[in-house]
Amino acid sequence: MTHQTADLEWRDARIPVSRQFDDPYFSLDDGLAETDHVFLQGNGIPARLSAPLSIAELGFGTGLNFLATWSAHIASGSSAPLTFTSFEAFPMSAQDMAAALAAFPQLTDLAQPIVQMVEAGHWQMQHGPISLSVIIGDARMTLPAWQGKADAWYLDGFSPAKNPELWQADLMAEVAAHTTAGGTLATYTAAGHVRRALAAAGFEVTRTPGFGRKRHMTRARMPA
Repeated sequence: MTHQTADLEWRDARIPVSRQFDDPYFSLDDGLAETDHVFLQGNGIPARLSAPLSIAELGFGTGLNFLATWSAHIASGSSAPLTFTSFEAFPMSAQDMAAALAAFPQLTDLAQPIVQMVEAGHWQMQHGPISLSVIIGDARMTLPAWQGKADAWYLDGFSPAKNPELWQADLMAEVAAHTTAGGTLATYTAAGHVRRALAAAGFEVTRTPGFGRKRHMTRARMPA
């Protein structure tokens, strides 16, 4: 498969910034704490890991959100299946991913198989009850073709101002169509047009406190 890879520059020699979208891949304050606040707590993930859970994501990036979720699954002691599907248009090289994830030494052991997966170009991994599948390509085309449904969504594309394609109303409608009844969604952005698009797609949308310098973020739930 041919695809366009991520074009990066590095801030403070450790934070990858997309040249395509002029946006960092994770918080300049603490990327792992941001992931926990926005995506794990925003979806109530820790309390849901005792049962089978399907998570989907727009924007795999460095793989940090997946690794944080996997780490939470281990910490929970659960043996329930966790299925994680991510949609990524501009995948990182294995070398860049390894360099980015070096900022999180507590995830080193989990990061290694992810980097090896990317190096091999397989984009799929099974590790005990954990299943990862990264679907490469423009989500506006790949998500409608996806046969699955998610119990929780992480919307982690670059900011709506820099990457509007990933936040359009028709794509939010596809996210809704691929969400289970009672399923949840979380994203770092509180942009009004994103919240309106999610509401129009059928989600119950709430604005909640954001992480770090971001005053607000968005949580949403699909009515059961």
